[in-house]
Amino acid sequence: MEKFFHLKENGTTASTEILAGLTTFFAMAYIIVVNPQILSQTGMPWGGVFLATIIAAIIGTLVMGLFANVPYAQAAGMGLNAFFTYTVCFGLGFTWQQTLCMVFLCGLINIIITVTKIRKMIIMAIPEPLQHAIGGGIGLFVAYVGMLNVGLIKFTPGDPKAAAEGGAVAATPGLATFNDKVLWVFLIGLVLAIVFTVMKIKGGMLLAIAITTVIGIPFGVTTWSSSQSLGQTFSELPTTFGAIFSADGFPALFSDPAKLPLVLVTIFAFSMSDTFDTLGTFIGTGRRTGIFSAEDEKALENGHGFSSKMDKALFADSIATSIGAICGTSNTTTYVESSAGIAAGGRTGLTSVVVAICFALSAFFAPVISAVPSAATAGVLVIVGCMMAASLKEVHWEDIAEAIPAFFAAVFMAFSYSISYGIAGGFIMWCIVKTCKGKAKEVHPIVWIVSALFILDFVLMAML
Repeated sequence: MEKFFHLKENGTTASTEILAGLTTFFAMAYIIVVNPQILSQTGMPWGGVFLATIIAAIIGTLVMGLFANVPYAQAAGMGLNAFFTYTVCFGLGFTWQQTLCMVFLCGLINIIITVTKIRKMIIMAIPEPLQHAIGGGIGLFVAYVGMLNVGLIKFTPGDPKAAAEGGAVAATPGLATFNDKVLWVFLIGLVLAIVFTVMKIKGGMLLAIAITTVIGIPFGVTTWSSSQSLGQTFSELPTTFGAIFSADGFPALFSDPAKLPLVLVTIFAFSMSDTFDTLGTFIGTGRRTGIFSAEDEKALENGHGFSSKMDKALFADSIATSIGAICGTSNTTTYVESSAGIAAGGRTGLTSVVVAICFALSAFFAPVISAVPSAATAGVLVIVGCMMAASLKEVHWEDIAEAIPAFFAAVFMAFSYSISYGIAGGFIMWCIVKTCKGKAKEVHPIVWIVSALFILDFVLMAML
């Protein structure tokens, strides 16, 4: 184990990696239940999506751990599954089989841009201030995810009368009223996470999740209501597995030439979000912790083949989406919740292997795993976000030309609920600021190209 994962070289131990893997898994275990809930609205069988989500997560995470030797986990991405269901299926009228085909093609595109070094070139082109801003922005995003998961932040109609009449109503954000049992359990878990973190208790985050889950039982927050028998889930898997190769898949997707432009635009939108969510996660977490070191970045820039850890990590991520589509789930991507395990000390692929094992076991212990409420993990996400926000101190805020792009990159991640849109805001503002200062030539050509692609993405999405 030591020789394979190089534990001492990475300043970690097997016990630390195991705890980190458990922490990451419980921080992202909600996807096992949430993803089937979202995708099943398209007509996909709940049990089939449940197992497809687990299978794709196991394969993607194992490749990440065994091939790249980095502590990142993969699963169906939140946001991308909502885009799959509400925009592509409901809004554009594609069937779930056709949408899975587009996800599969998105994965192939990601593989191509990874093998051809385009992904790496993008990473190397990102200005250092934006790299720090992306890291801090992911911290804000992770904390915001934790708060929204338990309803700490509420969005209420500004005009109840207009809402009753079916009119357009502006949502007003605000702090929730603390009369909800979920919020009380969350606050208990948050305090435990703070105490254990400040006191540097080993495995403190996982301990906070476990204790909060137990505390949630008398509150009625920890329940068994989402369970489903293993036999039923396996009986539904054949419906989703390989559906893209059926008559309802690729043949149906390309049967109408008039829809081809719309298909291409949708695949492009999937690919943009998937690619930059991953890049943001790697840059934001790997730079600060040293998982992707300066030497690794140099090898990334000058090497050939898979010569660096990030090289291998990007390839592992790129194949996960296509594997997930074959199994029957939306884009499988690197999870930002991996930061929870990294914060707990995870530094090698052993952390990922532990996560993959947990996903495999979760198929048999779904009632137990699904019983861990979001209220138990939200507090940990908030503290992890706090830790990651420290990267913002590296930005020279006194320099307005650096502060504006950094601000948009960091804050937009939380406000738009998307890592990729945060990166888009940072890139576009970087180009604008540099142009205003007469330094447009200093902007890397790739930053110009990516900014243009993001703007094109926004325009095309507005036309859909």
